[in-house]
Amino acid sequence: MMLLSTKTVAVIVAHPDDETLWSGGTILSHPAWQWFIVCLSRKNDEDRAFRFYNALRILKSEGIMGSLDDGPEQKPILENEVEQAILNLLPAKHFDLIISHNPTGEYTRHLRHEETGKAVIKLWSAGKISTNELWTFAYTDDNKKHYPVAVENASIYRILTKRIWLRKYSIITETYGFEKSGFEAETTPRAESFWQFTDPRDAKKWFNKIVSS
Repeated sequence: MMLLSTKTVAVIVAHPDDETLWSGGTILSHPAWQWFIVCLSRKNDEDRAFRFYNALRILKSEGIMGSLDDGPEQKPILENEVEQAILNLLPAKHFDLIISHNPTGEYTRHLRHEETGKAVIKLWSAGKISTNELWTFAYTDDNKKHYPVAVENASIYRILTKRIWLRKYSIITETYGFEKSGFEAETTPRAESFWQFTDPRDAKKWFNKIVSS
């Protein structure tokens, strides 16, 4: 993994468990970094909230939850509502790094993941959130052909050690309580990858390109 150094890092995700599924190995591999995880939904779901805060303790991270709609029908949420939810939950300070969803999601398809990734890029481009760099999750299921896997040619691609992966898998199956035969446990990536940006203008151009293709 990356060289050990102190960083302030915010992870902005749509659901409790997203932080672990898509970046849990990275978080576990950098215990010296100061982590803050923003989860935009399920604040009022007592079971998921309880499990989220237990996961934070294992990840040695601080964090907070919001209550964006996460109903099964997955109706689109207005862009400004998602953006405001992020601004309300994310500490108003500069971060060395922010990690969030890909605007096209990590698998086919989940609107909340896409909306979150889009909102983070827009907020950074508008100067409403401050960070030296942004990483967006880089995973694909090739249009439902398989479980999501890390994109090997992404800016950052790391195969997790067995020890780290097992700790990550334990959070998914034991802390969050997902069945070992279920989507989350079967997915739990053994490698993690990210698209990396150090300039918000580049992130915005990339976003415009992928959503128009």
